[in-house]
Amino acid sequence: MNKTTGNKLAKILLVEDDITLASLYQMRMETEGFDVKHCNNGEEALEMAREYRPNLILLDIMMPRLNGFDVLDILHNTPSMKTVKIIILSALGQQSDKDKAMALGAAEYMVKSQVVIAEVMARIRFHLGLPQLPPSE
Repeated sequence: MNKTTGNKLAKILLVEDDITLASLYQMRMETEGFDVKHCNNGEEALEMAREYRPNLILLDIMMPRLNGFDVLDILHNTPSMKTVKIIILSALGQQSDKDKAMALGAAEYMVKSQVVIAEVMARIRFHLGLPQLPPSE
């Protein structure tokens, strides 16, 4: 069953340079019916966001080429990307990092070590305006 926003399949851009973690998240999102594209650096994220037109971006901060703060700032200041929800999923847990991301336009900031994948999926569904799935046994 596909999760939709309007008539379209919800599209998620996953920006994560940890290949193992990215694979885990991508498999889970695809299992839940999302159309997912993955990239592993900030420059590629900007290019893919313009081409793919995601409904939501799950964005890491510490990445090669261009960090997540810069990507967030550029996307938030790009008129065609202003409505895209961006959730930060980072290893950085300082309040100053969270404050900076929120000031740059993030919809939410999650610390990798403090969340499980089911919680991240619930927040993705929330920001996409989709109903929550019942807990799995």
